[in-house]
Amino acid sequence: MAYTFKGGIHVDEHKHTCSCPVETLLDVPTVKISMNQNIGAPCVPVVKVGDKVCVGELIGEVPEGALGCPIHSSVSGTVSAIEEIRVPSGAVEKLVVIDSDGLYTKSESITPVTKSIKDIGRDEIIGIIKNAGITGMGGAAFPTYAKISSAVGKAELLIVNCAECEPFITADHRLLLEDAESVISGVKILLKAVGVSEAYIAIEDNKLDAVKNVKKLLGDSDMISVKVMKTKYPQGDERQLIYALTGRELASGKLPADAGCVIFNAATCASVYNAFADGMPLVRRNITVSGDCIKEPKNLSVPLGTPASVLIDVCGGLIKTPEKMISGGPMMGQAQWDFDMPVKKGTSSLLLLSQDYSKKPANPSVCIRCGRCIKNCPMHLMPAYIASFVQHDDMKNAEKYGAMSCVECGSCSYNCPGKVEIVQYIRVAKNYIRTQNIGMKKAKAASEEK
Repeated sequence: MAYTFKGGIHVDEHKHTCSCPVETLLDVPTVKISMNQNIGAPCVPVVKVGDKVCVGELIGEVPEGALGCPIHSSVSGTVSAIEEIRVPSGAVEKLVVIDSDGLYTKSESITPVTKSIKDIGRDEIIGIIKNAGITGMGGAAFPTYAKISSAVGKAELLIVNCAECEPFITADHRLLLEDAESVISGVKILLKAVGVSEAYIAIEDNKLDAVKNVKKLLGDSDMISVKVMKTKYPQGDERQLIYALTGRELASGKLPADAGCVIFNAATCASVYNAFADGMPLVRRNITVSGDCIKEPKNLSVPLGTPASVLIDVCGGLIKTPEKMISGGPMMGQAQWDFDMPVKKGTSSLLLLSQDYSKKPANPSVCIRCGRCIKNCPMHLMPAYIASFVQHDDMKNAEKYGAMSCVECGSCSYNCPGKVEIVQYIRVAKNYIRTQNIGMKKAKAASEEK
């Protein structure tokens, strides 16, 4: 029987690219590498206009004492600009623009780790992963070295998240078919780093070819096993994954390590292996480019900083006028407004969708009290009530009813027959509550100083 969790929904999968092998993209004239690619502090550029750089060369440094990951050049060439852009969140990000020379010359600092993993201590492993700039590649972009450090002494089980439950995205599926060896080798390194002896590779049952391939490669391994998950959204959320595999519930505000688990994305595991086997920092990633506006949907391996416009051209251009361009999946991804939007470490897909996928209701949205959002909420909240409180500017009750526990998976909005944008109302509440809490902390600090 496939593992699963309580709640959730079945979405139209649109996995049109599951049979498309990953194509390596090299012909990228200019990359625009963001200095803000992880949870934590943005990096500070350590290069200037006119500098020559090589692949894997450090171009962005983490401020001293801050949480973050260094950033490296994904091409060889010349730094042509350091500019700022405003992103959809409203924040301003700094970009290092590099004109590629097309040679992809590696930095002289790139050398593989020659010692056996058995002879490397935990601190050295964490240091290599940190210096390689590896973050979670499933979308959250949490620094991997920090996740390892926080799990040491707490976690007893390592979980590799291969659910890929969002519609359209198949980059990790292809990774498990084409280069599962790197994923497995990365898992072994992470097991040593965290100090646990067991790992589960969790794959949904709509990817049985990947299940078969990984099981074949693992053989009779007593450390790593494959767990087949029921295909359901949001199976890839860490709370649902932990519950499905262990039966443990992760309380709001707690980390997976508090439930005895540590979770890594499949692509993250492969990047860890590459950092050891080749010495190469995280400078490329696999990405799915799809949607009904794309002529030839593909899976691509691209340099970080590749603009969306280049990806669209490589896939044959547009056959429809897009209503939305989304970085990530259609359920939890972020709509973009700029075709120069660059690929980041956490960018799993680029979707170009027409009006057929985003039709607005002809009539005003209204809650009909059907209870679907409550039934399907994987966090066991009452989404319609929270949305109603927000509509009536009652943020106190919105918080009381658990707005901050919402994982913003979008299951409520997707399944609402009244077409209420429930998750958007909850986001408004969460932003308000966070702002209020920050204001209260500042006021308290100012009061204590007096």
